[in-house]
Amino acid sequence: MASTLGRTGLGLAGLALLFAVLGPVVATYQPDAIDLGAKLRPPDGEHWLGTDQFGRDQFARLVAGTRRSLLAAFTVLAGSCTVSLVVGVAAGLARGFADAVLMRVVDIVLAIPSLVLALAVVGVLGPGFGNLLLALVISSWAANARIVRAFTLAVRDRPYIAAARLGGAGPARIAVGHVLPAVVPRLLVVATLQLGGSIVSLAGLSFLGLGAQPPTAELGAMLGDARAFVTVAPWLLAAPTTVVLVVTAAATLVGDAVRDATHHSAVEEVHP
Repeated sequence: MASTLGRTGLGLAGLALLFAVLGPVVATYQPDAIDLGAKLRPPDGEHWLGTDQFGRDQFARLVAGTRRSLLAAFTVLAGSCTVSLVVGVAAGLARGFADAVLMRVVDIVLAIPSLVLALAVVGVLGPGFGNLLLALVISSWAANARIVRAFTLAVRDRPYIAAARLGGAGPARIAVGHVLPAVVPRLLVVATLQLGGSIVSLAGLSFLGLGAQPPTAELGAMLGDARAFVTVAPWLLAAPTTVVLVVTAAATLVGDAVRDATHHSAVEEVHP
């Protein structure tokens, strides 16, 4: 059952990536091209997904929005994981006072709901897609930092790391050469499970107008623009909603499959 769901997730992810990569080749219009004479046209042979209130082709905008949203989600995940690795590995190897200080910082960040923290950061920096990405990184790194610290504590006293210390390796060399190779694969499993949440958070905050600003095409911003026309042009809402659901489902199913595979491998190592 798990492998079937995993294959389904990979299939959905492949479709989303194929749409984002090959869509510009198929699209016959530019995503920001305005044609007021063709505004709010329903789907037809010329505009496959219809047009919006400015006559912009929805298919072209959906392709551009999907590319931007996927790239943004991976950017947030990469930034969050990088900060988590630095803080978690440093805390796990440092011990003592440095470990206590870093973990108290993590506790403070975790005490604030991630959405509230992201809204606060955007409120300080101002709306904008770059500011939104930074806000999501700031609001999402702490939980993974605690996980990375736990992984680091589990490997820091292993014989090969003790041998590296006896051989004269410094903390930086031990962290980069011995701890990170053991910690990163485990963090990637956790991060895969969080990709769907990153996509939803991006879309939700952009829907509120805090992310991509007009005329930039982005899935959440497209959903926000479609609110005023849901009764007269439902296709404006249907297409980006479908893409968000497909991408989120793909990320969740793939993440679950990776987690299950990793868990089974760990069980087999303990009980061969």
